Amino acid sequence: MQNILIVGLGGFIGSVTRYKLGELIFHMTAQGRFPFGTLAVNVLGCLVVGVLAGIAERHNLFGQELRLFLFTGLLGGFTTFSAFGLETVHLIRRGDLGIAALYVGASVVLGITAVWLGFKLAAIADAVNAIR
Repeated sequence: MQNILIVGLGGFIGSVTRYKLGELIFHMTAQGRFPFGTLAVNVLGCLVVGVLAGIAERHNLFGQELRLFLFTGLLGGFTTFSAFGLETVHLIRRGDLGIAALYVGASVVLGITAVWLGFKLAAIADAVNAIR
C-alpha cells in the first residue's frame, strides 16, 4: 500500500506539472495545429529521466521508494506519451499526415536525444564534482 501512495503522490505532482507547463506553452505559441506543449513536455521529461537515470546508474543513489516516486510516479505522470498517441491519431484522422509524421519523428528523435544528453550531463556533473 505504501508503494501505491508513493507512486500516486509522484504521479499527482507530475500530472499537475505537465498540465500547467502544457497550458503555458499552448498560450505562448500560436494556437496552430502542431501540439508544441506535449512535444516540449515529452522532451523535457526524457531529459530529466536521462539525468536522473545517469546519476542513479553511476552512484546507486536512489533507493526503491525514491525510484518509484521519481521514475514511476513523478516522471510517469509528467511525460505524456498517452497524450502523444491520442494527438497523433487525431492528426491522422483529420488528414494531417505530414504534421503527424513530423510530430512522431520529432518526438522520438528529440526524446531519445534528450535522454542521451541527460546521461552526458550527469557524467559532466560527475567530472565537475570530481574536480572539487
